[in-house]
Amino acid sequence: QVQLVESGGGLVQPGGSLRLSCGVSGRGLSIDAMNWYRQSPGKVRELVAGISSDDRTNYAESVKGRFTVSRENARNTVYLSMTGLKPEDTAVYYCQAPLIKGGSTYYYDYWGQGTQVTVSS
Repeated sequence: QVQLVESGGGLVQPGGSLRLSCGVSGRGLSIDAMNWYRQSPGKVRELVAGISSDDRTNYAESVKGRFTVSRENARNTVYLSMTGLKPEDTAVYYCQAPLIKGGSTYYYDYWGQGTQVTVSS
């Protein structure tokens, strides 16, 4: 069974840092591309950052220069490193993989379970 498993959320003070991880369970699977979204209460889900199959990255204007998306060489884990955190970054963060490859088998549109990030003093 293919799953995306997130970890790394928590409570941090303004100006602090966190690193979120999103890994795919199952042997021989690799993440082709990955997006990170966030959602706060009463707000629509927002695309925060993404990494393409050829490792190009993109970021929302609100996080540029503060967040970095990267992946392991094995391509089964993607990270979102967050620095200079602000209270407005408080949200549940979700990873989303449009495509996961497992040999000749492709899996489409998988989401992580979400992890809470709270920025507060």
